[in-house]
Amino acid sequence: MLNRIILLVGCIIMVGCNSQQSLGVNLITSNELKAVLDKETVQLVDVRTPEEFSAGRIDKAINVNYFSDSFKSDINSLEKDKPVYLYCRSGNRSAKSARILQELGFTKIYDLQGGIIAWNRSNK
Repeated sequence: MLNRIILLVGCIIMVGCNSQQSLGVNLITSNELKAVLDKETVQLVDVRTPEEFSAGRIDKAINVNYFSDSFKSDINSLEKDKPVYLYCRSGNRSAKSARILQELGFTKIYDLQGGIIAWNRSNK
């Protein structure tokens, strides 16, 4: 009986630790993003600081600084019915940004796995 309780608690904890995928956020690899960018114009958002953005970015990306006081209002100006592709340096800020986009009603959210670091590695 104790084993079943432990198993049940473990399952509940695992379900409670939502991955981005289960939250409706799609993780996308650098190669997948490159294929999308080669075919269509998308809402590509770099959530790093303006200094990071100016040091190097993915072509056609716009900069919406995650740390800015106006982040929510700036990001909310995007078209909610079109896919939004997010990236940052390594994936942490873009994951947090994706959650905010969901709260704001965005439904087609893609997060670049590994951020611009992974992008630069695979696009040399």
